[in-house]
Amino acid sequence: MGKESEANNVGLEIQEEHGEGIKKRETWTRKIDFLLACIGFSVGLGNVWRFPYLCYKNGGGAFLIPYFLLVIIGGVPLFYLEVAVGQFMGLSGFRAWAICPLFQGIGISSTIVVFFLNCYYNIILCWSFYYMFSSFALELPWTKCGKWWNSENCYDFTEAQSDFVTNVTGRDFFKELVCSNQTRTYIAVYNNSGNIFNESFVNQSCIPKHLRLDAVQEFWENKVLNISDGIEPESMGEIKWDLALTLLFAWVVVYCCICKGIKSSGKVMYITATSPYLFMLALLIRNCLLPGAREGILFYLTPDWSRLNDLEVWVDAGTQIFFSYSIAIGALTALGSYNTFNHNSYRDCIIFACANSGTSFFAGFIIFTILGHMADVQGVDIADVAAGGPGLAFIAYPKAVSLMPGAPIWSILFFLMLILLGLDSQFVGVEGVISAVVDQWPNLLRRGYRKEIFIGIVCVLNFFIGLSMVSRGGMYVFQLFDYYSGSKIILFIAFFECIAIAWIYGVRRFYDNLEMMLGFRINPYMMVAWTVLSPIFCMCVFIMSVVNYSELDYQRPTKPKYFFPTWAVGIGWGMAAFAAIWIPLMMIYRFIKLGFSLETLKYLTTPQGLKDHQLRPQDGRPTIMKAGPASKYQAEDNPPPYNEKSGNANPAFQSDSGINTKL
Repeated sequence: MGKESEANNVGLEIQEEHGEGIKKRETWTRKIDFLLACIGFSVGLGNVWRFPYLCYKNGGGAFLIPYFLLVIIGGVPLFYLEVAVGQFMGLSGFRAWAICPLFQGIGISSTIVVFFLNCYYNIILCWSFYYMFSSFALELPWTKCGKWWNSENCYDFTEAQSDFVTNVTGRDFFKELVCSNQTRTYIAVYNNSGNIFNESFVNQSCIPKHLRLDAVQEFWENKVLNISDGIEPESMGEIKWDLALTLLFAWVVVYCCICKGIKSSGKVMYITATSPYLFMLALLIRNCLLPGAREGILFYLTPDWSRLNDLEVWVDAGTQIFFSYSIAIGALTALGSYNTFNHNSYRDCIIFACANSGTSFFAGFIIFTILGHMADVQGVDIADVAAGGPGLAFIAYPKAVSLMPGAPIWSILFFLMLILLGLDSQFVGVEGVISAVVDQWPNLLRRGYRKEIFIGIVCVLNFFIGLSMVSRGGMYVFQLFDYYSGSKIILFIAFFECIAIAWIYGVRRFYDNLEMMLGFRINPYMMVAWTVLSPIFCMCVFIMSVVNYSELDYQRPTKPKYFFPTWAVGIGWGMAAFAAIWIPLMMIYRFIKLGFSLETLKYLTTPQGLKDHQLRPQDGRPTIMKAGPASKYQAEDNPPPYNEKSGNANPAFQSDSGINTKL
């Protein structure tokens, strides 16, 4: 008992894949499945709304300079680092980072981040399904005012905007519309001398220009969200059951597509990862034929070089790369782990980078041709109709398609495109959580239908958490998750990923491992990036984002800016801290359990669980540290847990006593 028992129960048990009835770990059916999964996961809604918005906000074409520069410095190297770790280890989550036990907390932190992401990302799919279902009508419901959800501030911008109407009842009098107050419209009829001939009030709201709201804006806020005044308990309001049902439908679709693992989700991604490009091309062709499209493109691409001196431009470029490349949330490691050991993931990484950034750039043309047309119709500047985040997808886009001939058809196609873009991202996000847990306890979860049941439990749990985001105050909860749970924390995680591989495991050793996998030595630039450039990139963006930090707020049209209460901000930072704390916490925990000694430090900086095909000739057999009677650590050889060719368990493998089978 005593110290040996304590040493053998350090943390959570990592069960090895042996025993009867254990299903073998899956791999991709075809080589292209991995590339499509990466594109499907990372090329998503953020490429469609966030990149073009940041481009116009930060100097148009000038924003492309910091963006593509930081893609080379941080985006591509960090993306491939995570994929390569997963492919080399053949595992995801916590066990993948046994390559550097001192930093195994990275696996826990990234899994928590992607779990939070799954909770709120499917809300966007829920909204998209709601809009698509609402589009099956002869007239889009957000086209005109006069619906039960419209307020007295609803205004039809497509009608005549002149304040003067001539030739009233065949006389040379003219009528002037004058807003006298916020509840009634005052109409004055003048005679030829300029004196008031008659005056009257009509039963219609007086809408000063600063209070006018478009019908599409009111459909979003009053019908879809029925948004309340804040996140306070008394303001959260009831659950909107129409949204709750679409959220349930979205989770059912996700479950049906991933319940059989990557074999089923990989086939679905042949459609979800490729068909959005057909819809995007059709939308772009249609948009280019609209009045104002040319002005929109010029607005998008015309550079403002002075913006390059602004710190915020570089922060936005850096955060957009992390956002669109899905770095440091564990899913890329999971995707890479399903590759065969010798798969050429380096080639796929380069193709992915071109597809990802190219899609972002391409989506900008789709967006700004639409916004240029909207500005032309409304007679305002393009900057006045552009918006970021959900506002662009669920306000500007619905408004734009409502102006097109055959609007319901284009609306259905547009929101179907959004759904397809979002679905494969959600597939991989959920798979990132599932694979991390299943890899941790394969003996428990790879038997019979246990994995399918576990996937169902995770989906149900995410659904119930998501219900808080489909209440009247749900938008505030959504913003809280989006702003805190996965923004700055991923920079923190990515920094330690670089330290773990480049500085602890050894960048030259990792390069040798890549050569063992790929059959050739990759460009030495990656070595420089992982060792110096990418860690500096992560820390610089992190520091700049801290310098530019502002408390979370939410701006609604015609309403004062809403600032989140202190307790809500505290919850947000609590979620962020809960994800980040596992990296230092696991370091401290391991030293406390194993003792503060050089032997412990050596053990925690030595990769554990490597198999024969993962070792270089100079590496020798992996060392197992186990507690002896005098609580001294002893080294002994241990064969791999299973035969690489047959996948069957190796009976000589010792999994019941070594610390290498524990956290």
